[in-house]
Amino acid sequence: MADDAQQGQKRTPRWPFVVAALVVVGFIAVVLAIIFVPTSHVWTDDAYVTAHYTVVAPRVSGQVFSVDVDDNQPVHAGQVLATLDDRDYRTALASAQATLARDRAMALDAQAAVTRQPSLISEQQADAEQIEARLAFARQNARRYTNLAQSGAGTTQEHQQSDAEQRQLEADLAGARARITAAQDQLPILRAQHESALETIHLDEARVHQAELDLSYTKIRALIDGMVGEKSVQVGNYVSPGAALMALVPLNQIWIMANYRELALRHMQPGQHVRIHVDAYDVTLDGIVDSVPPGSGAAFEPIAPENATGNFTKIVQRLPVKIVLAPNQPLARLLRLGMSVETTVDTGLADVAAHQNTAPGTVTAK
Repeated sequence: MADDAQQGQKRTPRWPFVVAALVVVGFIAVVLAIIFVPTSHVWTDDAYVTAHYTVVAPRVSGQVFSVDVDDNQPVHAGQVLATLDDRDYRTALASAQATLARDRAMALDAQAAVTRQPSLISEQQADAEQIEARLAFARQNARRYTNLAQSGAGTTQEHQQSDAEQRQLEADLAGARARITAAQDQLPILRAQHESALETIHLDEARVHQAELDLSYTKIRALIDGMVGEKSVQVGNYVSPGAALMALVPLNQIWIMANYRELALRHMQPGQHVRIHVDAYDVTLDGIVDSVPPGSGAAFEPIAPENATGNFTKIVQRLPVKIVLAPNQPLARLLRLGMSVETTVDTGLADVAAHQNTAPGTVTAK
């Protein structure tokens, strides 16, 4: 009986162990092939939908009077998103316009003074010429009465009156000439005042224009077509310039940011075809490699990693590759920012091999 049991154990089949060993060896071979054997398809699941979205912020401060959009609402460029209380800005505009009207009237007065001044100068010159004529006659009378007084034919009173009249006319002529000089000197001053009034008008016009702009800024409008997201503004809020009210996401301008390991970029070039699998909808879209970045994410961090140390551990870096969607894909409208996707780039290894440098591990920049 013992011999029969031993013979039974010896006859136990060994094929399960052989199959298990083959499976393990095959698995190891597949893993090594994936790691070391070059392939034309490069895959990653570290990829997300992204876009350059716009943060909507007011340009003036004020209390929110109305909010005209809801969350996730599509909007068009120029559409009013929210309105601020504009009463203060209307008052400021009216004040600026009143100041402009006053200064324009003052400028007209200054212009009239400049226009009138040459006439005043001419009038004063005419008065001076009239005085000169009278003075010439008075001097002749004075000489005549002096001669008569010396000959005894005239009276002393007449002689004194002629002398007094001559001196009076001489004084009047000096005054007239002084007024002419003052009027001539006043002309450039009046012109300068007119120029100053015109500059004041320009300043007032700029203030009116700024007041009009400030009033228009109370209506917060969309700058681009997109969908409203992250809306935080409510009626009654007091907002300041630059405060984020909501975001506008241009869904027609989204792309994929795929973070590939640096080893996967060896044969990757712009223009290569990409298969994009969207996890949320379990659909596959077509894309195109747009560009490969100039550096990894760690290279642009505010505090760059310091590797010049005694204990160094090499870490494979990832670089964000920009992938754009191919046109004429209706399902692309389903994509939203932040969605996870899987991307597979067809590097066309046989096509790009001729572009590689002969030095091992280098890639020709395109």
